[in-house]
Amino acid sequence: MQFVLASHNKKKMAEMAAILGGLGIEVVPLPENAPEPEENGATFEENAMIKAKSAAAFTSLPAIADDSGLCVDALGGAPGIYSARYCEGTDRDRNTLLLKNMSDQEDRACRFVCAIACILPGGEALTVRGECEGELLRESHGEGGFGYDPLFYVPEYACTFGELPPETKNRISHRGRALRKLREELEARL
Repeated sequence: MQFVLASHNKKKMAEMAAILGGLGIEVVPLPENAPEPEENGATFEENAMIKAKSAAAFTSLPAIADDSGLCVDALGGAPGIYSARYCEGTDRDRNTLLLKNMSDQEDRACRFVCAIACILPGGEALTVRGECEGELLRESHGEGGFGYDPLFYVPEYACTFGELPPETKNRISHRGRALRKLREELEARL
């Protein structure tokens, strides 16, 4: 059975395929000409569902989409659903702005959140959520990962997501946790 992934990210494609392949699910990419839906939801779950519904409508296939970001307690949960749009520019620009906004904050608690939405054959919809707790550092550490990974410190591993080997990060990450929940839901429903 084929599911379309509402993303053009090859790393997400590989990660989804590895976790869902054992269920007999072939994850296929979203066609390049697919429309980009407006992510105007108020939550990660709403934005993931917007993308999944759009992909399912465009391809007539069951669809999977995710929305994720970093939520910092001292900033009232920001950047949150705006993590990728926190400011114009690159990952480095977003990290610089985040550090500037956190410069006078002692509370460094934060979490990565990932919501995955799925439109099943027949149209039933479901969402799952994964989180990974951590602390925001005051400077970048590590060259791995992307986005806020070099600032996200995981105390139980005594390093950042940017320093973890990819297989360890994928196992403990918010996306990895959400994907395992999705797999459990799909095993029960398909």
